Amino acid sequence: MSLSQRIEAKWIDSFVEVFRLCGVKPGDACAILSETQSRAALVQLSELALARLGARWFHVVLPTPRQTAPVPVRSTGASDAIGQLGPVVAALAGSVFIADCTVEGLQHAVELPAILQGGARVMVVSNEHPEILERTAPRAEDEAPVRDAMRRLKGARVMQVTSAAGTDITISLTGARIGGVWGFTAKPGSLTHWPAGLVLAFPAAGSVSGTLVMAPGDVNLTFKRYLADPVTLRIADDHVTAIEGHSVDAELMRGYFAAWATHPGDRSAYAVSHVGWGLNRHARWDAMTFYDKADFNGTELRAFAGSFLYSTGANEVAGRHTLGHFDLPMRGCTVTIDGVAVVVGGVLV
Repeated sequence: MSLSQRIEAKWIDSFVEVFRLCGVKPGDACAILSETQSRAALVQLSELALARLGARWFHVVLPTPRQTAPVPVRSTGASDAIGQLGPVVAALAGSVFIADCTVEGLQHAVELPAILQGGARVMVVSNEHPEILERTAPRAEDEAPVRDAMRRLKGARVMQVTSAAGTDITISLTGARIGGVWGFTAKPGSLTHWPAGLVLAFPAAGSVSGTLVMAPGDVNLTFKRYLADPVTLRIADDHVTAIEGHSVDAELMRGYFAAWATHPGDRSAYAVSHVGWGLNRHARWDAMTFYDKADFNGTELRAFAGSFLYSTGANEVAGRHTLGHFDLPMRGCTVTIDGVAVVVGGVLV
């Protein structure tokens, strides 16, 4: 069903609580960043919540850029709305807090380092219907398990991922950048997103090889689609070298990957972006069945507890930049870190 975008008092309450967890205080200079194709309800809810908290808020509204890619671009986490416009970067960097309501989010935006260097705290409000945000609102107790998972990854050497479906990939963690998101941040110069609840590694170049087998029920979030048939990805030197399967799911993936082969940044679309596992026990694997595509961005499915997330596309650590991106949350995997299991058969240890 398609849900109404009418502003509800309960949604304002949710935004107030999350922004409060981010340390927003009366008098703080807070920016609401949006673009012309942003979800209007999220922009308005951010404004109302900041007003209720007594912040001094202002809007930065940018035109949604002209499309340059050969195919639709979805779920990249790399908004190009700012377009390296200096006055906009300066305004955001000078803010205490930014409610990021851009369509794709600033997670991998080229301007993000300069914005964070100014000390701003960025809350990426995922482009979801507010009901989803209400249901997945972060809680103070969500921070500890993510921090624990980050400690496990930092200093580790190898992540191994296997499954009964046939997945067997090895990821060197040497030189990887470790990140974790629990849904709020009060630390200057940091970014978080909502929904949240996952830990990630961005591997260095030449770190990933093996076979990834997506089973029925696993998710291609770029297409907002549960797989009906298995798809096998062969991975060598970080890159998908073959997509095996005779189903519509396999054909769709082959076609989308191939569209980037003649585009600047071409081969990077085939390469690993990040890997990790979900820790959010409030997030649901089956949530996508309840929403129209227009109401759903899918961030929740990146984080459901016990999932393994394999993503292709931009990876700043490996020096790769592209708008081609797949987020592939999988069930039933076993994830080990230096031989110690953190997920067994899709269940958190």
